[in-house]
Amino acid sequence: MRRAIGCAAIVAGLFGASATCWGQNEAPRRLNPGSMPKVATVDPRFLSYNIEMVEVIGGRFWAPYKSANTDAAQKAPDPNQPAGLDPNLFQQRKPIDLSDARLIELARALSPSYVRVSGTWANSSFFQDSDTPAPEKPPEGFRGVLTRAQWKGVIDFSHAADAQIVTSVAISSGVRDKDGTWTPEQAKALFDYTRKAGGLIAATEFMNEPTIPGPGAAPKGYDAGAFARDAKLFGAFLRKESPKTIYLGPGGIGEGGSLLPAGIKLDIIKSEDILKGTGPIFDAFSYHFYGSVSKRCGGKVTVEQALTPEWLDRTDKTEQFYGQLRDTYAPGKPMWLNETAEAACGGDVIAAQFVDTFRFLNQLGTLAQKGVKVVMHNTLAASDYGLLDESTFEPRPDYWVGVLWKRMMGTTVLNPQHESNSSVRVYAQCMRGVPGGVALVAMNTDKEEKHSIALSAPAERYALTSTALTSNGIFLNGSLLNANADGSLPELKGRRVDAGTVELDPVSIVFLAVPSAKNPACKNK
Repeated sequence: MRRAIGCAAIVAGLFGASATCWGQNEAPRRLNPGSMPKVATVDPRFLSYNIEMVEVIGGRFWAPYKSANTDAAQKAPDPNQPAGLDPNLFQQRKPIDLSDARLIELARALSPSYVRVSGTWANSSFFQDSDTPAPEKPPEGFRGVLTRAQWKGVIDFSHAADAQIVTSVAISSGVRDKDGTWTPEQAKALFDYTRKAGGLIAATEFMNEPTIPGPGAAPKGYDAGAFARDAKLFGAFLRKESPKTIYLGPGGIGEGGSLLPAGIKLDIIKSEDILKGTGPIFDAFSYHFYGSVSKRCGGKVTVEQALTPEWLDRTDKTEQFYGQLRDTYAPGKPMWLNETAEAACGGDVIAAQFVDTFRFLNQLGTLAQKGVKVVMHNTLAASDYGLLDESTFEPRPDYWVGVLWKRMMGTTVLNPQHESNSSVRVYAQCMRGVPGGVALVAMNTDKEEKHSIALSAPAERYALTSTALTSNGIFLNGSLLNANADGSLPELKGRRVDAGTVELDPVSIVFLAVPSAKNPACKNK
């Protein structure tokens, strides 16, 4: 029989204090939203998303598990996919229709946001600066072609969805001189056309994931010194051609955590070596994070693992690693997490299921506490880790968590003054659009028992549950959430709860809106 205390281990509190564990019969600690102090601020577009360049131009990308092997006749690997992987883990896809009214309506519910159009394919995509159709074969030194019409689609989507553009530029052999040095002609064409078409590139990296240059179409032997040289050239270009664009970097991945399963190694250029070479040229420090790789690449994240403190805390360990590099080589610069999801390589099946909402919510909450300015989920609508199903644009559970986060959580981050136990975590921010109001979110990962928190003020309660951890459906206060055919969302109603004890059902997430908190840190909208 399960012990009443229900605490398998003592874990660190939100701010490094020793945690206490309570049982079902113990009085929960009282939370006072009106006196919670400010600890950080985040960008108004904090929760954002990626649309991969391969989605925009068309090409082979991770096949969702339900459709894997549907194009088994394709045996030869694409040069843009990692070497050594079964080509049938990928599928050919047509360019995404960014003018789709349902897609735009669903994306607008996540506004304001950034839309990052980058990824491996961006490193080697030729921008065709004319209105002629794309050639059947990319020019020498490139692996894909981005047309004006396709990029105009990105610009139009950006306006329609209130999602400012973030990108990166081509770095493959097609943009290099005889000495192998990067040249700006392709980047200039892209930036010039963006302005001409009425768009804005709000932020950009030079290269997608320079710590793993091999899969990223970089020249053979590309190292930290070569990247630093090229990144400085791009920085000078950016200051001249688009001085208001935020220069993000270095954009590392694969460090500070356990991304790869045991026995699999990846040749990595260290971000520290890159930063030693570049110096403090970046406006903001960017990095990428995945807690693992998916089954496609040899990983294995189970439903049981997805609820453990060890899994949830991986995002903190990686942020700490890159945060220390930021403090050493770019002190004072804001941090952006430009690409993240449940697992790299398209995500596992669980990425589209209710169980992943705990990772997603916890990552938003804990990184906001640490002052990370932006978190960009990969992807909006591609493969298993998409917030939307790529075929139907049907919202997945993570999407609904994102919508509630956007509607309730403002830019001022508060210390909830609540100590986590092994099952319950609580985060707090000023309430969006309500001066003095506070929004809290609590998650209970305990599969068997209810837990409780106590509030000093009345609130509106938004409880997210599901019929099973592996379900693709999610319920709000007992009602199944579905988008309408046109992409509009149903009314998301809370239920009033009085001051006092608020119960958290097993494996549930509860948002709480406290508009009457009168928190002095939240006096502005």
